[in-house]
Amino acid sequence: MKTEKISKARMYEVIRAPVVTEKSTMGSEHSQVTFEVAMDATKPEIAAAIEGLFDVKVVAVNTLRTKGKVKRFRGFVGRRSDTKKAMVTLQKGQSIDVTAGI
Repeated sequence: MKTEKISKARMYEVIRAPVVTEKSTMGSEHSQVTFEVAMDATKPEIAAAIEGLFDVKVVAVNTLRTKGKVKRFRGFVGRRSDTKKAMVTLQKGQSIDVTAGI
């Protein structure tokens, strides 16, 4: 995957948090790690941020956008914010330990 140059500050802005769910954990069998990313982040930007922060080689990046749910709280209607997730496929033999901090 073609990567681009981005600053260290933008790397931390792009990668928000790891997604630790049952489904995302099953992806680790296939060298995949899932992260919550900024809504305006592009695939090359995400790949560059992962390679820069975790010192691994990214093979592919798949993204998806989730619309926020409408929820009620004490009779008032509210809406959760939209989110964007990135499933990052790493080179064979490489992994990222999402339980440890950066």
